[in-house]
Amino acid sequence: MILSIKSFCPIPVLLSILPIWSAMAAPPLSDAELDAAIARNRQGVIVIRAKPGAAVSVTQLRHEFWFGATLPNSVFSGRAAAGDIAKFKEIFLSHFNAGVTEVAFKWHDLEKEKGKIDFSTLDAMLEWAGANSIPLRGHCIFWGIPNRVMDWQKQLSDEALRLVVRQHARMIGARYRGRFAEYDLNNEMIHANYYADRFGPDFIKQMALWVKEGDPDAVLYFNDYDIATGRRLDDYVKDIRRVLDLGTPMAGIGVQGHLHGDSFDAEALWNSLEVLSQFKLPIRITEFNFPGQRSKFYKDRNAEMTPDEERAKAEALTRYFRICFAHPSVTGIMMWGFWEGANWIRQSSLYKRDWTPAPAAQAYKDLVLKKWWTNYRGTAGPDGLLAVPAYYGRHRVMVDGKETVVDLKRAEGSRVISFQ
Repeated sequence: MILSIKSFCPIPVLLSILPIWSAMAAPPLSDAELDAAIARNRQGVIVIRAKPGAAVSVTQLRHEFWFGATLPNSVFSGRAAAGDIAKFKEIFLSHFNAGVTEVAFKWHDLEKEKGKIDFSTLDAMLEWAGANSIPLRGHCIFWGIPNRVMDWQKQLSDEALRLVVRQHARMIGARYRGRFAEYDLNNEMIHANYYADRFGPDFIKQMALWVKEGDPDAVLYFNDYDIATGRRLDDYVKDIRRVLDLGTPMAGIGVQGHLHGDSFDAEALWNSLEVLSQFKLPIRITEFNFPGQRSKFYKDRNAEMTPDEERAKAEALTRYFRICFAHPSVTGIMMWGFWEGANWIRQSSLYKRDWTPAPAAQAYKDLVLKKWWTNYRGTAGPDGLLAVPAYYGRHRVMVDGKETVVDLKRAEGSRVISFQ
């Protein structure tokens, strides 16, 4: 819908033109309801002042919403074949606008032996991401699941372990100050927390403060699983409230998206997002796979999907993404692997081992890069004013051959650009 307006309208008036979704008793899960919620929550207006009849184009360059994926060690350590490394990077940049470290940042990978820290793979990821303007999540500073805590740490006295945790937190903050967009602070705390067992449940606040000593601007997230299924939602809410009540400087909520099976419960997903919204913090879907960890394909890594299963996978991905994109609290979806050559549930990949696209790859592109992508061509009206609904993000605006780049931000709702 393109509008020519007689005079510039205030932002609320412009936004009121777009479809509006309002709260309702049942989750808004029909296609029409989701489309209305997406239009309301993900589109603003670019107002263009130009000469009457001027040729206008608005082309999206980048989403504000994060559509991201993991950066695997094999690609950035040089272990993968050169052709696969090049193809991975090419497809990543054409499909995604954000990244997350898969293994390289985890403490047990960084420092397998006490005092012997290998930053090489992690630094290669950061260098590539920075060169390509890809914001990167640091996953994760700590991981208190006991079998993920190194034996050398378990052998330390309480005093020595406390010192090691402090040094690691401050070192990460200082070394990577300003380079990671955000961090998962202590992964999967509602399932197990070795550090809390040693130092008490309030220790999480101290861990966060030590990171902040190294980088006062560090953005710290919760991250846990079995939330979008509803199974551990209540436990997560209680733990988030407990940690926030301590005064811990947490800035966002991570919801892993791979604990479903060969299908997912759409209402449970929407409900989990609604419940978590009470904290008024941004929510990221941090680890998405479909099919998920409770599917038959996780149990049998060699199983091949039938054509019907591939189609069902594409449809499920589309629906999952639509629900998350429609919800106003969600700020991104991170796929936990998109290529069979580097994906823990290989059948959930968009691309086969030989880079052949699965039906889900086309479904992803049709949704994220076509349906949810501003691409307008037209002319200014007789008053020279044009209001173009556009998805939040970066756009190239051209009027009679003159060009400017505009960042349309959700926090602002609209931008006015004058070519007069």
